[in-house]
Amino acid sequence: MHRVVALVRPVQSTFELGCAAEVFGTARAGIPQYYEFEVCTETPGPVPTSAGYAMSVTRGLSALTSADTVIIPGWLPVEAPLSARVRRALLRAHARGARLVTICSGVFALARTGLLDGRSATTHWARAEQLRREFPQIRVEPDRLYVDHGDVATSAGAGAGIDLCLHLVRRDHGAGHATLVARHMVMPPHRDGGQIQYAPASPQSSSLDGLLAWAGARLGTPLSVGDLAAQLNVSPRTLARRFADQLGTSPGSWLLSRRIAEARSLLEETDLPVEAIAARVGLTSAVNLRRRFRAVVGTTPGAYRRAFRV
Repeated sequence: MHRVVALVRPVQSTFELGCAAEVFGTARAGIPQYYEFEVCTETPGPVPTSAGYAMSVTRGLSALTSADTVIIPGWLPVEAPLSARVRRALLRAHARGARLVTICSGVFALARTGLLDGRSATTHWARAEQLRREFPQIRVEPDRLYVDHGDVATSAGAGAGIDLCLHLVRRDHGAGHATLVARHMVMPPHRDGGQIQYAPASPQSSSLDGLLAWAGARLGTPLSVGDLAAQLNVSPRTLARRFADQLGTSPGSWLLSRRIAEARSLLEETDLPVEAIAARVGLTSAVNLRRRFRAVVGTTPGAYRRAFRV
């Protein structure tokens, strides 16, 4: 059983903590429970929350010594220093192989450990400039929902924390299991980490939404960026601008991510050979699928199927 421990502090945001608890700590009928969820704090006892009540936390920092994943669900005020005890506990957990995960402002605590130096990270768009100013050695990416380096991961605003947690479930136990959890939560099964945090409303929003649904239903056809542009009756340059403004990605990257997501589902849920899956998701050949799949997922289709077969 994978142990997930949330490290909380006064005044703790209830929503950010709830994001982690809902994904990792909620038992659901008919869905395997792969995680144990626990909460700890530096000084056990009553911990004030942003909702106006105090919660009783009985576990101290010793809970981090056996955690597989440590979550910092917010850190307010963000200027609050990291005590020497908490810093040592986080660094020791990381050194023995635990992954450290932050939701929203929690990145400020992780930044103070030095583990993000020289790496990319994200946070809520309203805090991005402050993070960049206080920690210039971190590459702040405000237009990302989450950034996952494997051993450390950061997310944007609280809602993006759910996206990151579901992404970690997907990485641990496959797309099928993550989809079951998301469906039970009445959440979208997957939002890619590269999606933009915030986009101003525009008259093109509804038409782009319609295009995404149209393209998603035709992944097995040889769709091109030109085909997407033609469907909206715009130029490829205009289409690229709309994707960048509204999704923070390019049409080609979006199309590839949808094809890889569909390939993951087929690898988990069917016995189709890789060649057939490649054709179904519009990647033409097994060779092309293997190359693209490894670049995006970090493993081969065959290895993925053996690891995550439902």
